[in-house]
Amino acid sequence: MFKQITNKNTRTLLSLIGITTASLTFANTANATIVEIKTSLSTESIKVNLFDTTTPETVANFLNYIDDGHYTNSVVHRAVPDFIVQGGGFSFSGEWPLTALVPNAPVKNEPVYSNVKGTIAMAKKGSDVHSATNQWFFNLKDNSNNLDRQNGGFTVFGQIIEGLDIIEQVALLKLCNAGSLEGIPMVMETSQTCGDMSAPGMENFVVIEHVTIIDSSEVTDSDLTPLKSKEPDSDDDGVIDIADAFPSDPNKYLKEADAGEDSGGSITWFSLVMLALVSTRKKLFKRR
Repeated sequence: MFKQITNKNTRTLLSLIGITTASLTFANTANATIVEIKTSLSTESIKVNLFDTTTPETVANFLNYIDDGHYTNSVVHRAVPDFIVQGGGFSFSGEWPLTALVPNAPVKNEPVYSNVKGTIAMAKKGSDVHSATNQWFFNLKDNSNNLDRQNGGFTVFGQIIEGLDIIEQVALLKLCNAGSLEGIPMVMETSQTCGDMSAPGMENFVVIEHVTIIDSSEVTDSDLTPLKSKEPDSDDDGVIDIADAFPSDPNKYLKEADAGEDSGGSITWFSLVMLALVSTRKKLFKRR
């Protein structure tokens, strides 16, 4: 009898160990935080350490695109010297214009860190705080006075630990316009101009050959000391206080929003209007 119980308990224990081990393996994969971005511009790669513990939703969003191979063979579609280099949203299909890549649903804004030189941040639509999807940009200089305060703050979710010089090389290329896009970095001979790029080839673009997870540790940002944004988000709704109509609103983004749009302010206004209507009805009733 004792032997049967022992065997049964042993099998149960081994099963639990197996489940726990599998769970830990999955967790390590899901929280991988160092990625390598290989471009056609250099034999070296850009290595980026992601802030998985402090901007978790943005990092998870970025890793989902990587897992799907979304960025493979996309092109860097925008560069502004002494400002930013942007990619993640377009590919080249053999002729102009560039082909827009289909994004997933928008992700919540997480304006924790400052847009200083060497950081990577999410691009988004103007006047739409929670509109970031697949596009990101590298800061070529300290843009904190602008991007930390604009459009609810732009989410910085990682920093370059190797390869900043590659990003700086991209911004030195000739920049051309095509369709609705401006400042597309183009690889061409010194004597060539944008007018010669009416029928470019893949070799004329800065191609993102692949983005790969190279460190699958749960937390790899513990040794980093990123600069925090000077613009606080007191209620953690993804909107910095100076751009938030109700900076102390206790309603969290995930409880109030749908499809990436913060509705905390709208709900608060609705509540105030309803209270006013109730108060007015009471007064009218008393007058009667």
